[in-house]
Amino acid sequence: MTAKQNSLQKKAMNEGILFILLRGLKVWLVIICAEILHGTARVILLQPLIGDFRARQLGVFTGILIILAISYLFIGWLRAANNWQLLCVGLLWLGLTAAFEISLGRLLNLSWERIFSDYDIANGGLMGFGLLFLVFAPLIAAKIKGGFHQNQKIELS
Repeated sequence: MTAKQNSLQKKAMNEGILFILLRGLKVWLVIICAEILHGTARVILLQPLIGDFRARQLGVFTGILIILAISYLFIGWLRAANNWQLLCVGLLWLGLTAAFEISLGRLLNLSWERIFSDYDIANGGLMGFGLLFLVFAPLIAAKIKGGFHQNQKIELS
């Protein structure tokens, strides 16, 4: 491969990942809207029954199901060609979600202690598991759906 061909291939790969990340951003907007509705329903319906902290713990698991469902619905639309691109989308979702959660918490005048209590595994905070799942959700959805946009098979191992 010549230097020019190599340069053109790298440019195409960079443009491809930017295209996929832009689509990933759009899917994240769907995810975060669904999670806002999920959180609202949790506070209204579940929190009075089992308390705030337990409702937030249970919300991590139902949130994971919501994220997986949305990932599954949009995985083909992302048009990722390989695991690396899917992992990049998951990392994008992680960064955006962490920034959103912290910003929203501060906007609602929650203390730093209250915000980070959801991530404190030693004291029952499970949000870290939710964020970890978020990173791998595109890979898991592609595996469940059966492959990549270009009909390539994926392997998680």
